[in-house]
Amino acid sequence: MTEYGRGYGSEPWHPEDPLYGDQGSSRGQEQQPQWDGQQAHRYPQQADPYAQQQYNGGWAGSQGGQLPYDPYDPYGQQPPADPYGGGGRDHYAAPEAYPPPQHPHPPQQAQQAQQGIRQQQQYQQPPHPQQGEPYYDEGTRADDDWRAGPEPHEPEPREPEHAFFADRGEDDDHDDADPREERRGGRERRGKKTKKNKRRSGRACLVVTLFFAGAVGTVGYFGYDFIMSHFGSAPDYEGDGTGDVQVDIPENSTILQMGLALKRAGVIKSADAFSEAAVDSKKDKILQPGTYSLRKHMSAASAIELMVNPKSRNGLTIREGLRSTDVYKLIDKKLHLKTGTTKDVAETDAKSLGLPSWANDSAKTKDPLEGFLYPSTYSVGEKAKPAAVLKQMVTRANQMYAKYDLEGNAQKLHLESPMQLLTVASLTQAEGKYKHDFVKVARVVYNRLKPNNTETYGLLDFDSTVNYARSKSTLDTGSVDDLRHFNDPYNTYKFKGLPPGPIGNPGEEALRSAIKPAKGNWYYFVSINPEKTLFAETNEQHERNRRIYLKEQEKNK
Repeated sequence: MTEYGRGYGSEPWHPEDPLYGDQGSSRGQEQQPQWDGQQAHRYPQQADPYAQQQYNGGWAGSQGGQLPYDPYDPYGQQPPADPYGGGGRDHYAAPEAYPPPQHPHPPQQAQQAQQGIRQQQQYQQPPHPQQGEPYYDEGTRADDDWRAGPEPHEPEPREPEHAFFADRGEDDDHDDADPREERRGGRERRGKKTKKNKRRSGRACLVVTLFFAGAVGTVGYFGYDFIMSHFGSAPDYEGDGTGDVQVDIPENSTILQMGLALKRAGVIKSADAFSEAAVDSKKDKILQPGTYSLRKHMSAASAIELMVNPKSRNGLTIREGLRSTDVYKLIDKKLHLKTGTTKDVAETDAKSLGLPSWANDSAKTKDPLEGFLYPSTYSVGEKAKPAAVLKQMVTRANQMYAKYDLEGNAQKLHLESPMQLLTVASLTQAEGKYKHDFVKVARVVYNRLKPNNTETYGLLDFDSTVNYARSKSTLDTGSVDDLRHFNDPYNTYKFKGLPPGPIGNPGEEALRSAIKPAKGNWYYFVSINPEKTLFAETNEQHERNRRIYLKEQEKNK
């Protein structure tokens, strides 16, 4: 194209075009345009080295000395007649693209135009294909022709790259199809891009590989776990095991936690096998914390059978209502200690065992731990210390007393402290022979504590308190006159109100009965047999019930 441009139609050249009127050999008779009265010569007259050559048969050296037609020279002669019907017109003519020249410089313009055409001819086909050998001017190389094939520096064809790994980076602004970019060092840029893309593609491949490896590993792990949990059996030993080992199962342990403790001790092979065996044997509900004498490398089923056997459990059972002095004796026996060892520890280390703050009232009691050695079965190994065993019991008592909110319920019952509520529970436990009578026995205690009581006049009159003071357990406590001369704060025949503290360690049923007693006006009761206890509101009714009791005792003899 010229700098004025040519369209694709058959429009004539623009009149202001410096070459207007120069129509080639087919229009040689038309007047060429004049510039300032002179004929416009685009080039100085020089010898044309191609003047005698035949170009597609279009001219001869005798035709008026006209220059041969150069399809790439915009300032040359008019092309010959178009064999495709164009009438010799240039299909690239564009009349509107011809501004009037201001300062023409023919040689420089021609050179610029030729350079522009050379840059485009690689990708654009001439308007009309020519036959024969192509014509090249002095400034055109043979390899610039669009028919000459790929340039030597054209990169080797590459396989298409997946969009995921494509990373053009900062070279995205360059057009790979632009021949000017190719001439400006495209080889070096593509070389750099290739190395950078290789590095980035390598990192991307590594990230994708690690991602898929992690996904496959995760799916495999959970898949294996699902298959094993639903279709596979847990690892387990066979047989009854060998040797001897003691295992401590902590308080409030679940079945799984029990299995883990047994596994750590080398008793069983896996906690899962223990859990499965416990559920299958329906013994998961009866397994309790404690210290067990077991064997190593046992099957899970054998371990469970031995654990439910009382002989294998190294536990210490404290029954309900047992006094602290009796508890001390049991601990000494269990640990093979000298009698009195645990009692000495209780007296000297009572404050370090975790008693609640309201237990300060026990300073006046006969034993500071009375009422706080909660009845239950405890894990006691052969190497346990007396203080550790006592602390287990106190901790369990604190848990139960917090559960039943002794402080809040003591206020509701108009008692001075939780210690008094615990004392009522201990009296209920000691006086009530049978648990189904506990709620009525607790009501008798509260009725006798009333200041307007005209039956006992504020005295409890309980033999259990006298026996506690004397460290005895007997029904024959002596006559009333003898008891009234017995000067002890636990003597409820002489001192009104509650004794200084509990007279034993009450259980859960006695505790609930003391918190919520039955409703009634009873002041007396006597147990005839395990199924029958008689309650009375007056002393006359109580004497009648006593006669019934004596007759029942004679029958049993």
